[in-house]
Amino acid sequence: MSPYEKLLIQNKAWSDDQKQIDENFFGRLAKQQSPKFLWIGCSDSRVPANQITGTDPGEIFVHRNIANMVVHTDLNLLSVLEYAVAVLKVEHIIVCGHYGCGGIEAALGNKSFGIINKWLLNIKEVYKLYQKEIDAIETHEDKVNALVEYNVIEQCQDLIKTSIIQKAWRDRSAPKIHGWAYGLKDGLVKELVNIESDFEAINPIFRFEMDELDK
Repeated sequence: MSPYEKLLIQNKAWSDDQKQIDENFFGRLAKQQSPKFLWIGCSDSRVPANQITGTDPGEIFVHRNIANMVVHTDLNLLSVLEYAVAVLKVEHIIVCGHYGCGGIEAALGNKSFGIINKWLLNIKEVYKLYQKEIDAIETHEDKVNALVEYNVIEQCQDLIKTSIIQKAWRDRSAPKIHGWAYGLKDGLVKELVNIESDFEAINPIFRFEMDELDK
């Protein structure tokens, strides 16, 4: 049996198990989704949002990319963010990085990875902000993990710089922004950031005028 065929068999088994537990499970899911959370996480296969949080399908709206980045020129990310905030009206956004992240480690070095270099440049800019603190750390592993945390913090800041978040804060005082770092070795989350709908948390140069947000 090939790995691909195994996936199909496991899918059927999972579907059958869910129906036995709750025969209406898929019927409810098919009608609508009303998640309270948007998850912006790393594409790493070891960091699945639902398993980490013990939630069911339909509870978390998910966007994943290398190193859980919020890049203001990424139309994929911005489209997901707009839909989650303006249409689904999520109450919380979780930016979840993970210790030992390969994208973070790559950004700390000087090796060329082709087109991926363009993406890693955004992480290198975060390193540049915290270079003094990171360079003072002794071990390479600890340097990587420190940048994982600093990167999550900066991605949360990049979220609140968007007109999407600021408009939602103006209109409904939500969503809250949370920054997490997930431990691959123990499966536990470390909370790094909690940002309420407070415009004072935004550097003034990044605040939009309230009447301009509708344009």
